[in-house]
Amino acid sequence: MTPVKTSIALALTATFMATSAVAKPPLRDVPEIDDALLMVAIADDLRKNCDDIDARMIKALTHIQGLKSKARSLGYSDEEIKAYTGSKDEQKRMRARGEEYLAERGVDRKNDAAYCTFGKQEIAKGSQIGVLLKAR
Repeated sequence: MTPVKTSIALALTATFMATSAVAKPPLRDVPEIDDALLMVAIADDLRKNCDDIDARMIKALTHIQGLKSKARSLGYSDEEIKAYTGSKDEQKRMRARGEEYLAERGVDRKNDAAYCTFGKQEIAKGSQIGVLLKAR
């Protein structure tokens, strides 16, 4: 191998090793994934607990598939994605984030009427939560 080819090969190897050594942050620390899943979780809870709110299931499933594709494009494997979404600890953390999100907006999750009114307002606004829902 010529000295130039050797140098190029060494540079490419070093670059590959350097990028491989960089650890990805946990998915919970990737705002574009974690924040979007928070909106999905709140929308799902609204549709389960408010009799006059229903899910736009195809839209929700398409959105979730898009988030999985985004995570894959960021270098996360299906196993990493499944471990994140299936983790009881992550689900518990997400519920706490949802409570905090609602409280910041003056909504008491335990007040069913206020919670469902919030859902209807989100639908009317066409927010990230609202586009996943529809009024019955």
